[in-house]
Amino acid sequence: MLKLYYATGTCALATYITLEEAGADYTAERLSFKDNQQNSPDYLAINPKGRVPALVTDRGVLTETPAMLAYLAQVFPKAKLAPLDDAFDFAQVQSFNSYLCSTVHINHAHKMRGARWATQESSFADMKAMVPKTMAACFKLIEQRMFRGPWVMGDQFTVCDPYLYTLSTWLEGDSVDINATPKIADHFKRMSDRPAVAKVMAAQKA
Repeated sequence: MLKLYYATGTCALATYITLEEAGADYTAERLSFKDNQQNSPDYLAINPKGRVPALVTDRGVLTETPAMLAYLAQVFPKAKLAPLDDAFDFAQVQSFNSYLCSTVHINHAHKMRGARWATQESSFADMKAMVPKTMAACFKLIEQRMFRGPWVMGDQFTVCDPYLYTLSTWLEGDSVDINATPKIADHFKRMSDRPAVAKVMAAQKA
């Protein structure tokens, strides 16, 4: 039994969807950022970073979305969520997910997490003002140079797809028009139609 700790509106959605796509036996526990549960003593004992997601396995706790997605792809090979038999192709999956984690997510975080990088209110405003530009640039690059279609890596659905979908859900709030990247807009719609995605999104609203 796997256990996912998540919060709504966060990158944990990618792992949540992947657990469902993999057919995993899992439970999901929602944390309230409003109540600062991510910094509670109980949760910090699980993830000292005080962030989500955290995935509890029979061998210990995993954090960081790319690591969790790679783990699930390998633990549930029958789900065919990554090209596990080709080292280079698997590395390309890792490369794409690392870009989402290290660049796209960080750009988004400048909107409301400016205190991680600065102390002046003027700096916070400046970072927030840049978010539409930097996020649009990231998604333009993905659309033009990374996205193969119809799924991120081509014909095969992989762990890249729930991750891209997750960050795509942030675009409207970041004042970015997803329709400016039509392939990603189409991907978002097809992801929304998948049973696993619909189930997870409904569970998060419950």
